[in-house]
Amino acid sequence: MKSIFFKSSFLGLVALLFLSNSSFAQGLFFERIYDETLSQASYVIGDAQTKEVIVIDPKRDIDTYLQIAEKHNLKITKITETHIHADFLSGSRELAAVTKAPLYLSDEGGKDWQYDFPHTGLKDGDKISVGSITIEVIHTPGHTPESLTFLVKDDTENPIKAITGDFIFVGDVGRPDLLEKAAGQIGSQELGAKQLYRSIEKFLKLPDNTEIWPGHGAGSFCGKSLSNIPQSTLKQEKLTNPALQFSGKEADFVTYILKDQPAPPKYFAVMKHLNKADRPLLVEVPKLAELNQKEIDNAIKNGLIVIDARPKAVSSQGFISGSFLIENMKTFSTFAGSIVDYQNQIILIAEENQIEDLMRKLMRIGMNNIYGYITNPSEQNLALQNVKTIDIDTFKSYLGNKNVQKIDVRTENEYKSGHISGVENIALNTLEKNLDKINKNEPVVIHCQSGARAAIAYSILVKNGFENILNYSGGINDWVEKKNELVK
Repeated sequence: MKSIFFKSSFLGLVALLFLSNSSFAQGLFFERIYDETLSQASYVIGDAQTKEVIVIDPKRDIDTYLQIAEKHNLKITKITETHIHADFLSGSRELAAVTKAPLYLSDEGGKDWQYDFPHTGLKDGDKISVGSITIEVIHTPGHTPESLTFLVKDDTENPIKAITGDFIFVGDVGRPDLLEKAAGQIGSQELGAKQLYRSIEKFLKLPDNTEIWPGHGAGSFCGKSLSNIPQSTLKQEKLTNPALQFSGKEADFVTYILKDQPAPPKYFAVMKHLNKADRPLLVEVPKLAELNQKEIDNAIKNGLIVIDARPKAVSSQGFISGSFLIENMKTFSTFAGSIVDYQNQIILIAEENQIEDLMRKLMRIGMNNIYGYITNPSEQNLALQNVKTIDIDTFKSYLGNKNVQKIDVRTENEYKSGHISGVENIALNTLEKNLDKINKNEPVVIHCQSGARAAIAYSILVKNGFENILNYSGGINDWVEKKNELVK
């Protein structure tokens, strides 16, 4: 297969982090790559002298790693993953296809958690050599049964860096409830919590100066209180990470870690399957065609899903009834994966210069079935409708009215941390499952933090036949900015 280099247009997601001046550090190549759209970190690690490197947890648009290798004259000789991911579609197989580097993947966790495609298996205690660099594998189940942590060791065999994946984050640990809530493994969350506790107890025995480099930061649904700080040390986490304060108290830890976890996006179950199973590879960004009037009419007639990714201030002035109003922002892929069925073909509405960025975000969660795009629906012969928005004074006038339903579509945890009195909570990613809680015969007012999720919720309600909807688009940000109180 020929090597394919993607265009570099994904908004500076690469972060280069420099090391100490120790003799070992001078021989170590280490680079962290951070995808802000999914709050996901991957790593390129290797021997700075021999130029051999391993890539850990690559994202699906693999141009990042090919460009790093080209820039530093490196050779990608191995590819690995910390676990079977639920929040993004791994690019390991795409990268292996292009570079011919072998895959080294977990063979831990039992037969139900084995990868279904060829790879070299990794077990607890195995060592991976990358030039003169040694990386030790430790099995750290809990978030998932097969989860691995990679210890990068110095020339005296002491661990200096731990690539922890979704095991330990800065300020948090990986949630053990996803297999039950996202993948349908009923009864697995308590077992996972106990496994996680034992993994933490083992990890706490490492040297205090071990650096922790996790797989996610703030914004990920793989934990409940992740920090936006990229790395930490074991000593610092022992002092400040709430989840590491339960040594000798397993039952208390299980209660703590299972409490207040956010509802996972719907697409997590799809990612778990696709990352485990053999699947077709996608080694370039698909090229989309702009649709003509006939193609648009036929597509809508045949029930294709329309995602309107224009800024909410634009889409609210005229959108196709039945489309999803998901603005192209950092969280676009998470929202798209949460509400759009993977079985449906999709039409995008956006400016032409936004299409490649949108495609990258969608391919990172395995959404490849895109039919084409529209730049301006108002130029087509289409029936459009407006979003009915209200300001804060109008919103306040409805608060005491029992015949008007008021709904906050933020997450349950956000709602608990502070909400407007008299407003109920139906989180966006549970809205379609809770439509029976909303009265179609009475007005409903929706809001979120800044308006983005409220726009999505508005479009979901329209798609499901609701007509009397009002959007307080200013949301909590506007409410607080105007010195109004929140209740807990």
